[in-house]
Amino acid sequence: MKYILGNTKRALTCLASLVLVAITGSNQYLRVEASLLENVKQNPEEARALCQHFKLLNEKGISKNSQKAIKEIARKKNLSMLDAEILMTYVAGMNCPDVR
Repeated sequence: MKYILGNTKRALTCLASLVLVAITGSNQYLRVEASLLENVKQNPEEARALCQHFKLLNEKGISKNSQKAIKEIARKKNLSMLDAEILMTYVAGMNCPDVR
């Protein structure tokens, strides 16, 4: 049951992020978002590295959804906070559903 609820929560978070992007973004912005997610999809090593990073954060008691974690990924990847959050949600949902 916990697994199902966790997946539902992740799916809703991802959906909410995508809806927010659709509402606030232009077509060009949406293409950039799609490109960002496609890069991770085509590069499983990057996704694995991000999952490992999320697990290390969890071991320290830090959620991948925390502002600290999002700021760190945004800085490392030279992304906006929104882009970093979308990337993190996508990677976790598709590659490491066990992180929080």
